[in-house]
Amino acid sequence: MDATLAETTGPAFRTLGGLRFSKGHGTGNDFVLVADPGGEHTITAEQVAGLCDRHRGIGGDGLIRAVPSRLLPEGRDLLATVPEAEWFMDYRNADGSLSEMCGNGVRVFVHFLRAEGLIDLPDGGALIIGTRGGAKTVVRTGDEYAVDMGPWEFIFPGEATAKAMDSLVTADGLEVPRPALSVSMGNPHTVVALAELSELAGTRLFTAPTVEPVPANGTNVEFVVPAEPLVHDGVGSVTMRVHERGVGETQSCGTGACAAAVAIRHWAGAEAPDSWRVHVPGGVVGVKFFAGPAGHEHVELSGPAVIVATGTLS
Repeated sequence: MDATLAETTGPAFRTLGGLRFSKGHGTGNDFVLVADPGGEHTITAEQVAGLCDRHRGIGGDGLIRAVPSRLLPEGRDLLATVPEAEWFMDYRNADGSLSEMCGNGVRVFVHFLRAEGLIDLPDGGALIIGTRGGAKTVVRTGDEYAVDMGPWEFIFPGEATAKAMDSLVTADGLEVPRPALSVSMGNPHTVVALAELSELAGTRLFTAPTVEPVPANGTNVEFVVPAEPLVHDGVGSVTMRVHERGVGETQSCGTGACAAAVAIRHWAGAEAPDSWRVHVPGGVVGVKFFAGPAGHEHVELSGPAVIVATGTLS
């Protein structure tokens, strides 16, 4: 007899029986998705962790609940300044912890809204959605999506400007601590440059790297190898692996790809390009820098989004 989720993960999950869900991913960064247009589903941190468990649940790097912004305190606050942000991406990491947002997740979220018939977004059309990292504008480009991730900033700007590094990262497989640069994309990232792809492959990310000093709310850690040559036909290229806060190593991280491009461009100097391709284990995403409002430079993340399955919890 097949076991239900409640039987394999405990009584906390009995309240989720009958819940419809989908499974989706963006370059291998995968999510459990739940449509909640009436704001009827309260999914606890413990339940999120169980659903995202790859052995006893559905499996995923996180859970995204699609809920109208007006039904969440954070969403109502956002609507006061961005009334177009009708839908809110209520996102939790795989361990159940709340997260500001997720770049790959934003693309999958909008694709899910389309698949569920909750929005109509023609090719070339734009949609503003709410996240805990602020409002994000998403443009559909055929089978892919481009997200205005908003402005980037250095977490420790004084050290970043003066020394081009602000922390040291220790990771299993690297013989000595490595200098790093900490970047906020609405969530925290710490980027380490490595010299060779073999060094990247030998870095073991089964446990979280140690970052000193660590940003106030923890950090995601990206290990990046610049291509040789770095720039081809005006586009920079890097290869990246990432250990995500509250998750572990993932196949891809959208905000991490943006942070990696920020750091490598900073290290490369004034002649570095504004367009980048970031190669991750799950595929390739595009990153582009452009002038945003009020003189702030913004970052655009582009790439695919796929829904692979739908189902109902027993």
